[in-house]
Amino acid sequence: MAVLLLAWQAAGGQNLDRLAQAKGVLAASAGQCVFLDLWLARTREQKRQGLMHVRDLPDGWGMLFVYGREQELSMWMKNTYVSLDMLFIRADGSIASIATDTQPLSLESIHSGEPVTRVLELKAGSVKRWGVKPGDRLLSP
Repeated sequence: MAVLLLAWQAAGGQNLDRLAQAKGVLAASAGQCVFLDLWLARTREQKRQGLMHVRDLPDGWGMLFVYGREQELSMWMKNTYVSLDMLFIRADGSIASIATDTQPLSLESIHSGEPVTRVLELKAGSVKRWGVKPGDRLLSP
């Protein structure tokens, strides 16, 4: 129940608790493993909505956008009120590229730079705090 309440509050009333959830582990080359709670965006509508209208994102929580095949992706911050770190992840789980401290409410495209299968969005500052770099891995899901 606490997780559902937390999800509801983080979204400013948006129903993130209706999304599938998973646990993830970021293995940073700095030697740190970070355990994450993730909302999964798998459908077209879930990906379109993303973290729009979210007013606060708790530490250790993120949204994982899951795509069925490798492709070059771009994200934006339309209607997203919190700054994010975006990790673009290859099929093997390695991080291809990272965009940090994204600009809230921006319509500027943020590109993966190469084909990826997933994008992980975290609260801005997480990448720096945990020492995450391209080549590090998301071990699950």
